[in-house]
Amino acid sequence: MAEFIEIHPVDPQARLVARAVDVIKAGGVIVYPTDSCYALGCRIGDKAAMERIRRIREADRKHHFTLVCKDLSAIATYAKVYNRDYRLLKAMTPGPFTFILRATGEVPKRLQNPRRKTIGIRVPSHAVPVAILEQLGEPIMSSTLQLPGDEFPITDAVQVLDRIGHLVELVIDGGHCGLEPTTVVDLAGDVPAVLRHGKGIASDFIK
Repeated sequence: MAEFIEIHPVDPQARLVARAVDVIKAGGVIVYPTDSCYALGCRIGDKAAMERIRRIREADRKHHFTLVCKDLSAIATYAKVYNRDYRLLKAMTPGPFTFILRATGEVPKRLQNPRRKTIGIRVPSHAVPVAILEQLGEPIMSSTLQLPGDEFPITDAVQVLDRIGHLVELVIDGGHCGLEPTTVVDLAGDVPAVLRHGKGIASDFIK
């Protein structure tokens, strides 16, 4: 059964954040809160952990993972950010948005869209993942925690433990999370396009 810890959603305890980082570095899969929904996360490029997340989600090879980054500067390592997009990204981060961008060579090919060579990038505003990212020093490879057959994501960490505690190493209780996933904005085309409407209100930034 997974380890279960409660991390304060506004002022995360450093020693508990360090525990989450240790689990990720050891190849574990964690469940953690975000500013949209709870998410599954593991170390970037960890093939075995990625396959476990796919099995939990019952997702096929076409399932797209998101790289969760601590800030805008981290995005440039993994995605090609052009001048036309920078102002938009700066205005919309941190927040409940996922951006589809052209991937750089730092992104493992198995994480990229095979046809478009793109990757999903996200900068959350929730204090818990931000604290984990600061200590980890690299992005978290992530997927929304929505289980097969469920209409909505799980919003309560205790329910997460009951449902998939035997499939992950760590469940972080960071309080109640919402039901809406992120809004997905495609910045890899000629003009910005909203691919999925979620918690983020893209019309505030994209006219």
